[in-house]
Amino acid sequence: MDRPVTAGQLKEKSLFQDSDGSAAPAKTLCHNCSKLKIFLGALAFSFFAKGLSGSYMKSMSSQIERRFEISSSIVGIIDGSFEIGNLMVMVLVSYLGPRVHRPKIIAVGCLIMSVGAFLSVMPQFLMGRYNYERITVSVDNSSTSVSACSPGSEGPPATDAPETLSTVINAGCEKTTNSYLWLFVLVGNLLRGIGEAPIMPLGVSYIDDFSKEENSAFYIGLVRSSGMFGPTLGFLLGSFCASLWVDVGIVDIDGISINPKDSRWVGAWWLGLLICGAVNFIASLPFWFLPYSLPKEGENENLKISHLSVQGDPCKIEPPAQPQLKFSDAVKDFLPALRKLFGNPIFAVFIFLTILQYNSLVGIITYETKFMEQQFNVSVAKAIFLIGVILLPVTILGMFLGGFLIKKFKLHITEMAKFACITFLVAYLVNLLYFTCSCEVLQVAGLTAPYSGTKHLSSSKHIYVASCNAECSCKLDQWDPVCGDNGITYMTACFAGCKSSSGTGKNMVFHNCSCVEGQGLGLGNSSAVLGQCQRESCAKAFPYFLALQTACAFILALGGTPTYMIMFRSVSPDLKSFAVGIEALGGRVLGGLPAPIYFGALIDETCLKWGTKSCGGSGSCRVYDTKEFRNVYLGLIAGLRAGCCLLYIVLCVLIIKRFKPDGKEMTDSKNAERSTSKEPETANKREILPGSRTSEESEETYM
Repeated sequence: MDRPVTAGQLKEKSLFQDSDGSAAPAKTLCHNCSKLKIFLGALAFSFFAKGLSGSYMKSMSSQIERRFEISSSIVGIIDGSFEIGNLMVMVLVSYLGPRVHRPKIIAVGCLIMSVGAFLSVMPQFLMGRYNYERITVSVDNSSTSVSACSPGSEGPPATDAPETLSTVINAGCEKTTNSYLWLFVLVGNLLRGIGEAPIMPLGVSYIDDFSKEENSAFYIGLVRSSGMFGPTLGFLLGSFCASLWVDVGIVDIDGISINPKDSRWVGAWWLGLLICGAVNFIASLPFWFLPYSLPKEGENENLKISHLSVQGDPCKIEPPAQPQLKFSDAVKDFLPALRKLFGNPIFAVFIFLTILQYNSLVGIITYETKFMEQQFNVSVAKAIFLIGVILLPVTILGMFLGGFLIKKFKLHITEMAKFACITFLVAYLVNLLYFTCSCEVLQVAGLTAPYSGTKHLSSSKHIYVASCNAECSCKLDQWDPVCGDNGITYMTACFAGCKSSSGTGKNMVFHNCSCVEGQGLGLGNSSAVLGQCQRESCAKAFPYFLALQTACAFILALGGTPTYMIMFRSVSPDLKSFAVGIEALGGRVLGGLPAPIYFGALIDETCLKWGTKSCGGSGSCRVYDTKEFRNVYLGLIAGLRAGCCLLYIVLCVLIIKRFKPDGKEMTDSKNAERSTSKEPETANKREILPGSRTSEESEETYM
């Protein structure tokens, strides 16, 4: 049985011999070299986990829109619920900062994210099978076209068959009641937002508190860039799931008449959420075993031996007891701390800059796959895949390189500001080149192209009916597109005037299409196949667009870490955690929350044809005016980033005026920082950063 260790023995056991023969405290060695590295690894994995979930949800936005038959603006509300969850706890956890057990709070956050992911999956098991909008059915293992124009047919009229099909579908409407099951996804996203809130501010401040100043930027950049592998894998997972049918394993895939490029296709959006929930649960585990505080990296301080015991292993020295926080004192100090932050003009400008950047970034991430699908005629699965394997790795490289440059050249805050400003201006110029990537509008008869050579018989906004299909009595609310031999897409085979069909499933071909004949083609060529027509110019413009997007992403990421470090180097060190929370709060409230909603609402305005729910009512959009879509989407991004350019210039000027290398303020702050580094209370001391104001309080209240 081990005997109690005396104070003298503890000192002897707590010292190791370095290579130069000098004594080094065991506590510093064990905690600094082991605990800090464990925390860095755990935090990087938690960044990976939250990035995996977040990017996967973003990549599935179009699949969720189609599965629940909702508009893009509703999808924006679902996406914004994540930000609402952040808002509910972000300020609280950021303000409390080092006053709480940060690793354990991060662990709880990861668990909540896991619960949110699992909750979002519930609609898949509550809803019935997905019945996409179609007007062709298979009867007795033979193909029967109910959408084709068949005057004089012995069977039921073409107008009766869709109604019969609708009646069958409507019979189950009261039982399924799927209209509001998307609320499960909204609440799950809300919980993910709550769970993610503590990870960034508490994790980053923990690193900055217990690492050397020259290593802090590198560590933070390393953690953030390592975490970017999460979004990369999330988009790859999204690409894989989007290529699978939503009811995979339940229905016969060969009987599905649409492919992943079709606007009615829904991938297995729920499958990846199960994986994300499991990963978030695993990410919570290491944080339960990490201490409240660590010694400052690289410091050899005298050991406090009171209330400590050693069981033969110096690495088992207990951490200092966690101080108690008086809630009343915390509330009383909140407003003064907030005034102190916004009394700093650099921080105030930084917040406005963050808000505009959040708006543009969230808008891009949420609707980029939809833009690529509609503009360049690529499948959602392919668009998600390209983002995952090209854009995100380039972003990771840029973020890592930005942090490395700060450490390598020991950039001063003025140099970081100039570097960030220049990179963003260059990226903005590259961003303007997006407008040159034009693509022809999809030629849809009655929507974007007339029925050539025929007399229009309708006076509605869109001329759906012409003399070539007047006798067919086609239903105007159907969308089951076919591509005629003339290169024009028709909303259904009925609108193409097709009188017969052959084949089944994806291989169905319609013949004797009178509207196709009207283009001057002979009877032998008057056929149409399922699906929209391809646009050749889009395929040529897409690689150019992808190259511009890659260059822009790299340049923006290169200046991302220097921009982020400006905040740490311009506020009082005791307010670093609070500043991170306010920065995230401002971005979430005025950027992450409204951006997907107004982006989605404006994109909805460019819709030319809305789908129809099986129980009636408007569903998701089937086809957009691609030219208007491009102008709205790219115009919003360019406008927001123009404001960012102006604020970057203002921020750069303010920093240059306030921080002067080798100036009095810089010298005094460095001397003060060296003096505070010698204090024994390493975990609780305040290091004085360049340009920071010393706090009026001499002590902090802890929990």
